[in-house]
Amino acid sequence: MNDMKFGTIIAVLEEIFGRGLFWAIVAIAGVVTLAYFYVLIRDRTVNWSKFLLAQLSMPVGAIGAVIFVQAVTVSGFRDIGGPIDAFVLLGIAAAGAIGIAILVYTAQSLIRGKQDPT
Repeated sequence: MNDMKFGTIIAVLEEIFGRGLFWAIVAIAGVVTLAYFYVLIRDRTVNWSKFLLAQLSMPVGAIGAVIFVQAVTVSGFRDIGGPIDAFVLLGIAAAGAIGIAILVYTAQSLIRGKQDPT
């Protein structure tokens, strides 16, 4: 693999997760992102109490993402062989933490609705 192309990355991710699961994850991420933008545009400000709860959920998202990837793939923690594997695991944890924070903030905002600052 001499050339790193977007299509190649998609093919590798489909192979790792399976075509159906990968595209389901992409679709869910797209819906949550659109809902997050909707909430930001609707509220025109960040509610800091909701943001705090979203930040407190970040460790759960990080651990959950790493466990999810370990469960879906054939590898395990004993297969971590070098620094690049550790960096990939840290990247997965960071993506899970950010993803769960956005999900929690968006869910709170959609459930509670727009609140007037007092």
